[in-house]
Parts: sequence; C-alpha cells; structure tokens
Amino acid sequence: MYKTTRPMRGFTLIEVMVVVAVIGILASIAYPSYMESVRKSNRSDAKAELSDVAQRLQRCFTTYNAYNHDSCAVYKAVSGGKKITSREGMYLVSSDVKAITFTLTATPVPGGVQAKDSKCASLNLDHVGNRGSNGSLLDVNDCW
Repeated sequence: MYKTTRPMRGFTLIEVMVVVAVIGILASIAYPSYMESVRKSNRSDAKAELSDVAQRLQRCFTTYNAYNHDSCAVYKAVSGGKKITSREGMYLVSSDVKAITFTLTATPVPGGVQAKDSKCASLNLDHVGNRGSNGSLLDVNDCW
C-alpha cells in the first residue's frame, strides 16, 4: 500500500500579506478622492439654500421695494446675525441685507462633513446673482 499525499490547498501567509498590502495602497489612494467627491457634491446643499433665500428676498423686493422690509419673513429669519441651516444641515447661511442690496454667505457647520472642505470654504451670492467663494483654493466656477 502506498500512501498518497493530497496536494496542499490554500494560500500562504506571504500571498495573504501581499493582497492586504495591495488593498491598503488602493484604499489610501481611493478614500481621499472619494471624500473630495462627497464634499464637492455636498456643496449643492449650500447652492440650493443660497438660491432659495435669494429668490425669497427678490420676492420681498418686488412686493415691498426693499429687501429689508419688516413684513418680509425671510428678512426676519436672517436679520440681526441670525443664520439659517440648509436643508441637509451641512451649511449655515448668513446675510448682509440692506434696502437695495444683499449678500448671502453659506459656511459649513463647524465639525460637520463640509468643515474639511478647504477648497471652497464658503460660498457667496449677492442681489445681482454674482457668485463667489471665500477662502477658496479653486476658481469660483469650480466651487459653484
């Protein structure tokens, strides 16, 4: 009788370690890119809120001939240093509203996901529709 040996099956420790190293390298490249993509898409929350507040202020101007009229509900919501939280809760919208001009600024909520968005720190919109970005490393059009 001959004793037959079965061929060995499985992976060696070296093979497993190589796979783990490759996965680690891919993850270290992919994760920052993924997070940047998430931050970029989350900017739409600020854009939507800025556009909404601007549109409501424009309605006030059409009705009362002033952006800062006391009967204007949106003016009351943003006047006196008050801030509006965006729909998704990632940005705070503040304003500088005068009778015939306004400037809206969306800044990330401190400690939130967007707080680490160093490329477009805050987004601005004024009464004429001019878009801007404070503390931006990118062109305004790239932030918007």
